[in-house]
Amino acid sequence: MDDTIRIGIDENGLGPRLGPLIVTGVVARVAGQAEPGKARGTMRARLGDSKKLVAHGDTALGEAWARAIARRMKVPEPVSPGALVDALSADPAETLQAPCPKDHGGQCWDGADDRFLADDELVAVVEGDLVKLEARGVDVLSAACVVTCTRRLNEGVARGLTRFHMDLHAMERLALETRRRAGRDVVATCGKVGGFDRYAAAFGPLGGWLHAVTHEGRARSGYAIPGLGHIAFVRDADERHLLVSMASLVGKWVRDLLMARIVRYHRAVDPGLPDASGYHDPVTARFVAASRLARSRRALPDDCFERRAWGKAKD
Repeated sequence: MDDTIRIGIDENGLGPRLGPLIVTGVVARVAGQAEPGKARGTMRARLGDSKKLVAHGDTALGEAWARAIARRMKVPEPVSPGALVDALSADPAETLQAPCPKDHGGQCWDGADDRFLADDELVAVVEGDLVKLEARGVDVLSAACVVTCTRRLNEGVARGLTRFHMDLHAMERLALETRRRAGRDVVATCGKVGGFDRYAAAFGPLGGWLHAVTHEGRARSGYAIPGLGHIAFVRDADERHLLVSMASLVGKWVRDLLMARIVRYHRAVDPGLPDASGYHDPVTARFVAASRLARSRRALPDDCFERRAWGKAKD
């Protein structure tokens, strides 16, 4: 074939104390066999390392990419951020909400006060970027996110899985789903999963599949897998691979939106709580400490609020 189906995959929220882990994949039909590489020219201001382009509370650019890609997926125009998350989610809402304790589903899933951040002009500019990429042989087709909430992360810990395993298994899942939909082999490029240079022993959905190692090292680990195609884990992929860059930007927006819901849920009881990012920082530490008594009074399970460290027994 003279084109390849490629997916760029990255994670957002691997290391925080609070909020979900988001793993996002962006799929494209790419002319020829070469990797797309990184964005060029003025597009670099809108497509690169998400840590440099967006920040907590300022993720309009990631939202713009999500909205522009969703339009290419020919889904109904999302009327709210929550509807856009639903369109991008790899799982239906009922699956995502299944572990929620009674009376506390709103902590993560009440989107009534969500607001779009990106203006129409920014979305139009990003749509123009997608048109330019298509002219260069990179036809972006779709995006999908695996959302793993705090409770499911803690359930993984109870089964002996680290957050790195949960991240890796979500990446495998997105690659396999892309292969299923495409009906032919795909090439998946993923951000490096911390803690691994050799991945095969840690595979979940791909565990036990026949594979050949194409490379294993600190910078890149790659595997040829019959029935999938090829999957590689690349250091700094969000800086070097434009599909991974898109995935990281979209995932950053999704995580920020879901974290903002958590903050709003607890501020409804105590308006003085700070705007926490959920990461290991002083503001998040204050948020955790200041909300502790109210969470206890409301009978919100700790496992639905704060991640447990791997190997730490449940109190």
